[in-house]
Order: sequence, then structure tokens, then C-alpha cells
Amino acid sequence: MRVETKLFLYLFVFFVPVTLIYAFWSKFEPVGVTALVLTALLFALSGFYLLMTGKKLPLRPEDNASGEIEDAEGNYGYFVASSWTPLWLGASGALMFAGLAIGWWLFIIGAFFALVAVCLWVFESFSGEYSI
Repeated sequence: MRVETKLFLYLFVFFVPVTLIYAFWSKFEPVGVTALVLTALLFALSGFYLLMTGKKLPLRPEDNASGEIEDAEGNYGYFVASSWTPLWLGASGALMFAGLAIGWWLFIIGAFFALVAVCLWVFESFSGEYSI
């Protein structure tokens, strides 16, 4: 987790002077300064969390500078081969959002299709050619 820790802490170090420069040039405009301060604090919080978590965990193969590709091999989990279900779920979500602007009847139709698509997505690994 050392790469991630360095990334977030370097971004914190970057945003602190950016915030100060912006505050000086904008004559302490409250919205922009607040947004940049919160951005810097977000990176500090994330970097500190990763630093503390990384100390508790053993080194990963990615953290070893002299590591080989074979060090990281192993089981990465089970992934479905190919699926059209996310497309139908996204289309039904778009239909639901369009229903918010057009009318509730379209939202209800989209919600029905979303329910069917979620059920298909949950159970697609248990049937068909690629079932487990």
C-alpha cells in the first residue's frame, strides 16, 4: 500500500500551496478556498488511513521493488465470462431517470425493468453455459 499512500500524501502536499496561492489571488474568496481546503484534507485523511493500514498489513508483491510477476499470481476470484445484463440495467436506470422528468408512469415501467435486470444479474452465474 506504499504506492497509494505516497500518491495521496503527495497530492495533499500539492494542494496545500495551491490553496494558499488561490486564497491570495482571489482575496480569500470563501467557496473556492473552502473547496480547496477540503480537498487537501480529503487527501490527507486518505493518505493517513492508508499509511496506518499499510503498517498493519504485510507487504504486497506490488510493494517489493525487486518483485517478480510470479509473486503475485494466484486466484483472483470468479468473474462471469460475458454478460448483457449491465446494459439492460443501465437502460432501465436511464428510463427511470427519464421518468422523473416525463412522468411517473415511465418511472414505474423503468423500475419494473430494473427489478428484472437486477434479478437476472444476481442469478446469471447459476444458469446457462457459464454456470458455476
